[in-house]
Amino acid sequence: MRTPGDDIDLTAGFLATEGLVRSPDDLSQIKMCDDHVADVTLAPGASPPGERMRRNFITTSACGVCGKESIEAIRVRACYDVSADQVRVAPGVLAGLPGRLRDAQRVFASTGGLHAAGIFTADGTLLALREDVGRHNAVDKVIGWALRGQRLPLTGCVLLVSGRASFELTQKALMAGLPMLAAVSAPSSLAAELAEESGMTLVGFLRGSSMNVYTAPHRLAARPG
Repeated sequence: MRTPGDDIDLTAGFLATEGLVRSPDDLSQIKMCDDHVADVTLAPGASPPGERMRRNFITTSACGVCGKESIEAIRVRACYDVSADQVRVAPGVLAGLPGRLRDAQRVFASTGGLHAAGIFTADGTLLALREDVGRHNAVDKVIGWALRGQRLPLTGCVLLVSGRASFELTQKALMAGLPMLAAVSAPSSLAAELAEESGMTLVGFLRGSSMNVYTAPHRLAARPG
């Protein structure tokens, strides 16, 4: 279940956040067979998914952690070291991002029923926004946009999500090399644990001028000097 639109980005992002592809060079073609089926051809030399990567259900708008063979399998698949990212984001800039996200949500403005995910630079510039009925789908769509544009890893960027920060959204951010994940609602304890282990900055309850910083708070400061 997903909101139609940006389906190629959704497919590419899902493959990237599942660790099945790492660059657009791994993909020969993605084509929509009909409104609900995407057919993916891997490029010659790209490794096919092994049994360890297998999912036990079709992707949906819901959290997929329970469909993994194990949470530990998620932890070890990231190929980017976000702990080494030295980006700094001023708290005032971060506080202004939810308003910018909302202003750019065209479908939400008419329906009031969609989540959004946005990729921002450290100075608050919006690079990409995608909407979907599912939070996870919206994140896959923006990461798919980045993959297809050869922008991975998303070094120095912030991922903002319109709902809560689940473990799987944190995993998706980690797979894309994002050093900071911010959410307008609460994070789960597993999300905070994964962010802490990986060196990612996790911010929750980002509303107005207030926020809770759960991990790696050193990034919320002006650059030294």
